[in-house]
Amino acid sequence: MAPFIINTVTMAQVVSYRDLTVWQRSMELVVAIYTLTDQLPDAEKYGLTAQMRRAAISIPSNIAEGRRRSSRKDFRQFLIIAYGSGAELETQIEIAKRLSFIQAENSKKSELLLGEVMRMLNKLQSILKS
Repeated sequence: MAPFIINTVTMAQVVSYRDLTVWQRSMELVVAIYTLTDQLPDAEKYGLTAQMRRAAISIPSNIAEGRRRSSRKDFRQFLIIAYGSGAELETQIEIAKRLSFIQAENSKKSELLLGEVMRMLNKLQSILKS
């Protein structure tokens, strides 16, 4: 198992979703998105800001819920849902940039974290599929 996904333990040794590096990094992503969305106009409070925050929160939430499920198949399905939320978030960040609500340099940290989380989710899905 790749250490960047599960902190040098095997799936059998994972006691909690909190042991998963992908969950830990996605929690960092939530914080980064909250910081980023603080820069959006007040008029977007119930629009783009809320959507971005919900998508970000959905990623670690689905990882946690999936890990608590009883089968690898269920866990994988929740990882797929988390991956979909990541794709939504990628799109929402791009929309915020195109509308000039945020500058590219301000979104860099969030985009790097999101890219890392997406790669980890993809890898973990493929491991669970085999």
